[in-house]
Formats: sequence, structure tokens, C-alpha cells
Amino acid sequence: MGMTIAEKILAAHSGKEFVEPGELVNAKVDTVLGNDITAPVAIREFKKIGVDKVFDKDRVVLVPDHFTPNKDIKSAEQAKIVRDFAREQGLTNYFEVGRMGIEHCLLPEQGLVGPGDVVIGADSHTCTYGALGAFATGVGSTDLAAAMALGETWFKVPESIKFVYYGQLNPWVGGKDLILYTIGRIGVDGALYKAMEFTGPVIRQLSMDGRFTMSNMAIEAGGKCGLIEPDETTLAYVKGRAKFPYTFYKSDDDAKYWEVYEFDVSRIEPQVAFPHLPENTRPVSEAAHVKIDQAVIGSCTNGRLEDLRLAARVLAGKKVHPEVRCIIFPGTQEIYRQAVKEGLVEVFIDAGAAVSTPTCGPCLGGHMGILAKGERAIATTNRNFVGRMGHPESEVYLSNPAVAAASAVLGRIASPEEVV
Repeated sequence: MGMTIAEKILAAHSGKEFVEPGELVNAKVDTVLGNDITAPVAIREFKKIGVDKVFDKDRVVLVPDHFTPNKDIKSAEQAKIVRDFAREQGLTNYFEVGRMGIEHCLLPEQGLVGPGDVVIGADSHTCTYGALGAFATGVGSTDLAAAMALGETWFKVPESIKFVYYGQLNPWVGGKDLILYTIGRIGVDGALYKAMEFTGPVIRQLSMDGRFTMSNMAIEAGGKCGLIEPDETTLAYVKGRAKFPYTFYKSDDDAKYWEVYEFDVSRIEPQVAFPHLPENTRPVSEAAHVKIDQAVIGSCTNGRLEDLRLAARVLAGKKVHPEVRCIIFPGTQEIYRQAVKEGLVEVFIDAGAAVSTPTCGPCLGGHMGILAKGERAIATTNRNFVGRMGHPESEVYLSNPAVAAASAVLGRIASPEEVV
């Protein structure tokens, strides 16, 4: 019997020729990632283990991005713990304010993750790197500590679900809409501890930015990881960028899947996830009555260059509604720099939007975009749970960048076609 991509990667990293779902394996890890919220706990636990050095100073990556630039004394102290540990250990890949980015935008850009890797991070959206064909998943801080010391961790080999996308994409429909639609169909626990494998002709035509968006939100369906088979698009992205060797894996024709879904994308219009779950999705045409107070464009889901270009297409020559705050967060410093070069930042400022340095701040209700009681935001982020962006009686609606930009202009949730 053949194996899926997920099974092949775990087999290779655990020294086995074959693994099957449900099997427990001890796998070598290629990259171990922590941020300013999760790493301090891991560092404390690491120091209890009794080892002096991390397993590989090039493979342990620390990115303070959630509450940075620091919003208060407590967050500054969290960041200092990470900074001091990085210096003590001589870590090659520690990213400080001014050089950092949102971790899941930054690591692929810096070539620190690649096809065929096993990547763990103490952040649930570590699944983003599945877009490159890596087995990437979130873990707890104590598991992170052990992996920092040992360079390995254990997994239960997950079942795989195949999602096949075919047909012609409608205008303004992209990776964010495909994943929101998928979560709407299967629910937030529809892929619980499953490897989600995205495939089909539509996926092969998606840009890397679109693929990162889809894999990023696998966790919103309960997925263990969200994998896309590497191809020429992947190769063009990693070639000349990858810091380490990589391997392309593809699922065997006779691989066994827990379930297979097929979606005709020609039936999908831009999607909006209503409060308070990502599965509560509706077509944008059914959301036009919802008035908003804030629009957030950015995050590890939609803070890449393609996302900013989409938002700029909608905002060019327009003005943000006087009753709306529009906040835009490039995913990395390099994305920010390119957005400046292309004139995107000028478009945003002319429209009346605020442009921030890279940070996760507003996505998790941390800082730089907190919602008050009764306020509503449309956001290109990945979660809209109760109180996610601020007051528990505020509301978050999820969408793609074009819909968020159009909504910012009209003061209510809107299709880009109403503005452009």
C-alpha cells in the first residue's frame, strides 16, 4: 500500500520505510520555532532539563512578534527572556524588532523551512509551512522545550483527508475563500488530528501566497497540518532562498485517505465567516447588511505581498469610510519594503488607512487594533472567536483582503465589485 505526503515525511524522519495512521513515531525535527508568548515558558522548561545547549543553533528559531513592538512592561519582559536566551545560545535565527516579521510569513521568506521538512512551533498556525510540502504543526511549550534539547519529538501518524479543487475561480476569489468555504463545509472539527491535503488543478494554479493562506488555516478545521504537493511553483519559491537541503514528496496513487472531498470552485464567491466561528461562512452577497467599525488587513494569513496588492487595487483612488478605522499590517519588513517600492503604502495612506510595522497585535486582541464593546471588525486574520480582537461583546468577520478593503470604503461588508 502506498503512503500520503504526511506519512512519507514522518517515515523518513523516523528512520522507517513505512508508517501508517495511528502509529506512534519518534521523528527528527528540522526546525523548532517559538515566539514571545510561547518561548518564555519553553525556555524555563528547557533550563530544567539540564542540558547546556540547544540541539542545533541554526535550527531553533525565535521570533518575538505577538506583543512587539512591546505594548507594556509585561510584554517587554517576555521579549527580554527570548532575547537573552537567543544571545546565550548563540542562535543564528533570532529576529528582533526592525528585522523581524510575523513568524509564519518570515520563516518561508528567509528560507528557514522547506519541502519535506518536519517543523514544530509553539504556535497553532505553524501548519502554514505545509504550503511548501512540509509536515508542520503546532505543539505546546513543554514539547517545544524537549525538542530544543533533543532535536526530535513524537507524533501519532495522522489519517489524511484529500481536498480536490477544480473549475474556474471567480473574480476576487482566492486561497482565503477556498479555505473558508472548506471549513464552512466540514466544520471547525471536521479534520480533527487529520493531515489536510489540498490538491487539484485549482491548487496547482495558486500562487505561493495563496497556498500559504490555505495551509495556515488548516488548524481552523482541527487539522494536524495542511499539505500541498510541491511543484514548479514551489521550486521557483525555494530555489536560491532555502538555507537547508529539501526533498519533494508526493502522495502515492494508491495511498489511503480517511475521506476525499471535491469542490467545484466556479460555484464559490468571496466568503465571509460570521461570528463566532470560522465555519460560520456565507457568500459575501449575503453579508452586505453588516456595518463595520474597523477593517484589519494583514496577519500570518493575509499579510503577504499579493494580499497588499489586492487591497491596494480596491483602495486606489478611494477613501476609507469616515466611520471606519482601516489598519494594514505587512507580514515582514521585506514585504513592507516592497510595498513601499510599488507605491502600495502611498495608496493606503492616501485612502486614509494606517500602516503598521509587522506584528500579530490586532489578530489576537493584543494591541494596535483592540475592539470596544459592540464594535465590529472585518479582518483578513484567521479566527473570530468570542473576544478574539477585544471586548467579548465585539464581533469579528473574516474575509479576503479585497473584501476587507471594499468594506473599509463603504463602511459595511461589501464585495470588491461594488467599489472597483
